[in-house]
Amino acid sequence: MIVAGVMSGTSADGINVALVRMSGRGGQRPASSASGLRWRGARAQTGRARFELLGHAEYSYSKNVRAAVLAAMDASQASVPDLARLNFLLGELYSEAVLATQRKCKTKADLVGCHGQTLYHQGEPQTFLGRKIAATWQTGEAAIIAARVGVPVVSDFRPADMAAGGKGAPLVPYLDYTLFRDARVGRIVQNIGGIANLTAIPPGAAADDVIAFDTGPGNMVIDAVTEKLFGQPFDRNGMIATSGKVVDKVVNQILRSNFFRKLPPKTAGREQFGREFVREFLQSCRRNRKQDIVATATALTAKAIASAVRRFVLTNTAFARKPAFLEMILSGGGSKNATLVKMLSMELSPLRVRLRLSDELGLPSAAKEAVAFALLAHETWHRWPSNVPSATGAKRAAVLGKISYP
Repeated sequence: MIVAGVMSGTSADGINVALVRMSGRGGQRPASSASGLRWRGARAQTGRARFELLGHAEYSYSKNVRAAVLAAMDASQASVPDLARLNFLLGELYSEAVLATQRKCKTKADLVGCHGQTLYHQGEPQTFLGRKIAATWQTGEAAIIAARVGVPVVSDFRPADMAAGGKGAPLVPYLDYTLFRDARVGRIVQNIGGIANLTAIPPGAAADDVIAFDTGPGNMVIDAVTEKLFGQPFDRNGMIATSGKVVDKVVNQILRSNFFRKLPPKTAGREQFGREFVREFLQSCRRNRKQDIVATATALTAKAIASAVRRFVLTNTAFARKPAFLEMILSGGGSKNATLVKMLSMELSPLRVRLRLSDELGLPSAAKEAVAFALLAHETWHRWPSNVPSATGAKRAAVLGKISYP
């Protein structure tokens, strides 16, 4: 089965599509193993499934679409007609991205797995009209994708985990565990998108041993201050940050706040690190040069990741036994920021964690999250659960997503 995975993240910079050939045995779930990942070119063999990455592509949002998406995210007020129109517009854009990728790769998908664009995510229950409610919203009309592409579409993955008592995130740990577990090597699979999240996999881990959570801002704050101060959508290759000086006092103060001290499982988004956070961050840095502010935002991401590893991973019983080898596998847009990668490497060095890029293992970092949703769609199509309860806090395994037919 060829599955198209479609991902648009909290950075709201565009759409990633990955075409993946997946095969198990006779429609039954392959047996689990601790053998980990074995890549041969763009192919992987795991204990659960065979993967072949046929190709991937990225499509940027136009300036006005990105502005509309950012305006709708975590908005205290919004136009209902505009939200409805945005839902259908994104469905068209996702369809066009899948069709363009199929033409590029000269192949056709049998199934699409689309994460959608998150407008709001509240994993913790809060009081609403007299009831404690947790809620999430990913927009991008799946019925449009199914009609345009001509194949079934799995979408809206998070609610089933939340219905089972989980936080609805993170979901990528299912791919991380499936691909990167190893009998002897301890691995921390770190993605830096708009939000940074990790999956910690002890040597020889069972699924219940996996630790996964959001570590804090990834590119989100860096992008926001770069756009505000320099009129650029992001700090290309970290060139602005490398010319600045980190304001350590600001970073250390932020890392003492509740989110960073809270025990996993935990999730984050623009609700925690969006407009209001950036406004306060800029206020805290107001007496410093613009380059210093971008450098400080970059250091916040790196130090938050290292702090999470030190506080919540290395203290875990499975990791406290000190595996002979521990490495971090980095992916996501942040892996293209050389200054951020250098800062992260320096922070991890005292922890004796080796930093690698997922590209070194054959999985392009830009494609990883799209591949994850291709895998999740594949599992849902076969009615197999694909949340990781130890990562999301769910009380049970759950089959994720909803299926739209052409």
